[in-house]
Amino acid sequence: MPSLKEYRNRIASVKSTRKITSAMKMVAASKLKKAQDAAQASQPYASAMAAMLARVAEGLTSTAGGPKLLVGTGSDKIHLLVVVSSDRGLCGGFNGNLVRFARLRIEKLVAQGHEVKLVTVGRKAFDLLRRDHKEKIVASFKDIGKVGFANAAEVSDLVFSKFDENDFDVCSLIYNDFRSVLAQVPTSQQLIPFSLPEKQIAANQNNAQENAAPKIPYEFEPDEEKILEDILPRNISVQIFRAMLDSAAGEQAARMTAMENATRNAGDMIKRLTLQYNRARQAYITKELIEIISGAEAV
Repeated sequence: MPSLKEYRNRIASVKSTRKITSAMKMVAASKLKKAQDAAQASQPYASAMAAMLARVAEGLTSTAGGPKLLVGTGSDKIHLLVVVSSDRGLCGGFNGNLVRFARLRIEKLVAQGHEVKLVTVGRKAFDLLRRDHKEKIVASFKDIGKVGFANAAEVSDLVFSKFDENDFDVCSLIYNDFRSVLAQVPTSQQLIPFSLPEKQIAANQNNAQENAAPKIPYEFEPDEEKILEDILPRNISVQIFRAMLDSAAGEQAARMTAMENATRNAGDMIKRLTLQYNRARQAYITKELIEIISGAEAV
């Protein structure tokens, strides 16, 4: 049975931990609002750009001579996965769920006979994926700090250079989609060749059913191919930027939730340890009284 001093030391240690987790929860909550506003503000622009690209691409009479970012290389042998995570931990299953999703994606592609390459954005994705797929990682971005468009442009420039060198055929983005403070869903989005996200496709289908009127024809100046050559690279940078903003907001939300749970668990542990301490103290006092009474009777 532990001594009273050991109980006191452990209670003091858990109380210190509770102070730390409570402070981390408040810091995450203060950062969450700004990160959430940035993530939500980026979504309409990114969705509108993807929808506009889809309309322009529909106007092409033939995709065979379209931009390479739109039509691809004509093969899907080599897949490049851009995995966006956080740099720091202590945010529950935020990074673990994402990496598990990425591993399942890698296993599926390898089972289908594809070659997989990885670009990690965030220290946690690199640390977790290099255990099993170190040879697949071609580049990594760490210690990003405050997310800016320059960070996304750096990642997209690397993707463009790899694509120009024919290092891959298909590029997909894997990140935590920020749905709400309590829900961050691992999501995969194909960037190259251009493809609408699944939720955008569903929204377009719903709009098409609601508006069954004939489509209004568009005239483009200059032609569609020149517009796509300029907008497609910008769209990829925007989509990566949105994913990084979603990841930053999801990280703070997950950390706030995790630290709240840790603070509550620390409080429960303090109650249990205090109860055990009081029982042990009562047992020691009872034992000392028995010894005193026994000694007095012996005299």
